[in-house]
Amino acid sequence: MFKDLYFIDELFGWDAPVRSRSRVRTKPKRCFADPSLPAQLLGMSPERLLGDAQTFGLLFESLCVHDLRVYASALPNALPDPLRYYQDADGLEVDAIIELRDGRWAGIEVKLGESKVPDGVANLNRLRRKVLSNPAARNREPSFMAVVTASSPFARYDRENDVYVFPITALRP
Repeated sequence: MFKDLYFIDELFGWDAPVRSRSRVRTKPKRCFADPSLPAQLLGMSPERLLGDAQTFGLLFESLCVHDLRVYASALPNALPDPLRYYQDADGLEVDAIIELRDGRWAGIEVKLGESKVPDGVANLNRLRRKVLSNPAARNREPSFMAVVTASSPFARYDRENDVYVFPITALRP
């Protein structure tokens, strides 16, 4: 019912090109179509929302997924719904995967604060290793990997890990 009312959107799991014994989860995750709606329904003021990191984190992830879906849909070679997520039975989860028709892909982690960026980078590197671990499969390297944050002071490139880190405010046409 919430999907029909455009209150939630479904984010489907990525069928990653990996040969792994761990089970990959592809059941859809549900994200708020507009994160301001649940904040309003919960009666949360900006101050209260900033004081509740768990709720703010969930709403921030929904905001990022929404924006990433919009921008990924506008890419050349975009699938009808190019945004996915990755989660497997080994505990690896990556918040967003952009996949294009020609097989190019990118992994994106969403982290609320700068202190969680190393966790996001670790997840992205773990996914990269998993996808590239079978040389016979000839899987592509990711086109890019990125961590999107709410509070990074500036956009940067982590050369050592081959990961971009940037604030959500850097996403714009």
